[in-house]
Amino acid sequence: MKGWQRSDGRKGIRNVVVVAYLVECAHHVAREIAAVDREGAHVIGFPGCYPNEYAQKMMERLCTHPNVGAALIVSLGCESFNRFQLDQVVAASGRPVKTLVIQNTGGTRSTIGAGRDWVAEQIAALARAPTVPMAVSELIVGTVCGGSDGTSGITGNPAAGIAFDKLVAAGAACIFEETGELIGCEGIMADRAATPELAAELRASVAKAARYYATLGYGSFASGNADGGLTTIEEKSLGAYMKSGQSPISGLIKPGDIPPKGGLYLMDVVPDGEVRFGFPNISDNAEIVEMMASGAHCTLFVTGRGSVVGSAISPVIKIAANPHMYARLTEDMDVNAGRILEGSASLEQVGQEIFDLVLASASGQQTKSEALGHQEFILTYKTFEPIGPSCLPV
Repeated sequence: MKGWQRSDGRKGIRNVVVVAYLVECAHHVAREIAAVDREGAHVIGFPGCYPNEYAQKMMERLCTHPNVGAALIVSLGCESFNRFQLDQVVAASGRPVKTLVIQNTGGTRSTIGAGRDWVAEQIAALARAPTVPMAVSELIVGTVCGGSDGTSGITGNPAAGIAFDKLVAAGAACIFEETGELIGCEGIMADRAATPELAAELRASVAKAARYYATLGYGSFASGNADGGLTTIEEKSLGAYMKSGQSPISGLIKPGDIPPKGGLYLMDVVPDGEVRFGFPNISDNAEIVEMMASGAHCTLFVTGRGSVVGSAISPVIKIAANPHMYARLTEDMDVNAGRILEGSASLEQVGQEIFDLVLASASGQQTKSEALGHQEFILTYKTFEPIGPSCLPV
């Protein structure tokens, strides 16, 4: 594999320009700027008008993601987001950065024109950037499951888990997530923890999720899950848990925390403190964004009911859990794990196929969602406390 070297020592598998809006009022302008080159320029942003430490951290991590080569910041001008700090963080990372303030630049057309000129210049410069050798051990890979059904936990998710085991064995860092969909699995996760202290943190993260959802009055279980044959959150959790594979769990992180070395990490995505901002995982893309903020180069997305989304910045590899859905949505699916149900492939074979696709994607091969132009992105309000020393064993 080859990647683009960044000044912090990490390497990217893509080399894109991000156009980052800082409030919903600047979203349209950012989108129109990125239209100058929809493959080379990716739109990300935060819609809120009042400040949030989590959103600030996330945007800083995303604008300095290893797959990002330059960043254009688009501000309306009166929002509370700290655009000065974001600009400074990106500049300190060695990436080209420019901030456009719509209220000071003449309005919509003027800002779009100035932004397109700058983005086109950066894309041309990035096209000339040299690549360097990149090892599997330098990858960070995330996984999510969405639109789960009764087959997800017996085909796609365990196949993704096998790919995770292979990646961890090769020295990569792998992240699985959503403690709200691991309720009932805390005991078996704790048994896999690297230390007793980490085991306690894993149990506590799931207990926090259960309390959070109890306060909300509903959990991470949709009508589509029931239509697909799932009956309880525990049943869904067992299937979701299978994405983690069988490797020891090296640590627990929160969104924006970058794994310090290879291994398997659980991401706690449920906010800390009182319930303030509603449902913590408003969509699958919110989880993908949080793993990207922790450095994920690409994401494995297992779906039984079917999903067509991709992501800005990082490739998404779509894994179909059953053959009927794969037949309906072939143009959006990268892997047909439904072959396991048909007896035409084993779990090990599909797991190897997923592993091989990760390496191919990291070598520049487009995933289905990339080829179709999918660049979904969503970032909302949350609150997190820093992880403790027990979360990352030495």
